[in-house]
Amino acid sequence: MPAVRLVPFQPEHLPAVLPWFDDAETQRRLGGRDWPVREMALRTTRWTEEFRGRRVLRSHSFVALDDADRPVAQIGGDVYDRWTLWDPEAARVVRVFDHRTMGSAYVVAPACRGHGYGSAALRALVAAPETADVEQFVLGIEPDNAASLRVAAAAGFTPLTTEPDAEDMVYVHLLR
Repeated sequence: MPAVRLVPFQPEHLPAVLPWFDDAETQRRLGGRDWPVREMALRTTRWTEEFRGRRVLRSHSFVALDDADRPVAQIGGDVYDRWTLWDPEAARVVRVFDHRTMGSAYVVAPACRGHGYGSAALRALVAAPETADVEQFVLGIEPDNAASLRVAAAAGFTPLTTEPDAEDMVYVHLLR
């Protein structure tokens, strides 16, 4: 397993990260070059409204650096007061998990895929001092994304849901 070090995602990381979003698989899963720019903007947003029965407490966005300080992944997300499962048809919460939860997403540099950097970045996120108060980490993954499901499992994540939701996501989680 490679070692990575997380550093806050800063504007100077954009030249390294933006080309990852030219990759067809990255675009299919996350979108284009606006994704990392949006991540940077969201980390300073102060949310006041509930979202699907949960409140955003704060956001984090990191770049994972390898042992030569090269960016190999970007990872981040929102920390919520709790996690909920939402039924969009009924527009209501159907299940509540009373754990401070971080809903996260990540991308691995296309040239670095298949070398353990995704799992290393997930482990680093769980171990980061900035997330020390988080009790549960959740990833939403499309059911056909076998690579991401393997990465999450290798980092210790287990299924939270088994059937895709209305957004075609299954959820995996890691409870501390």
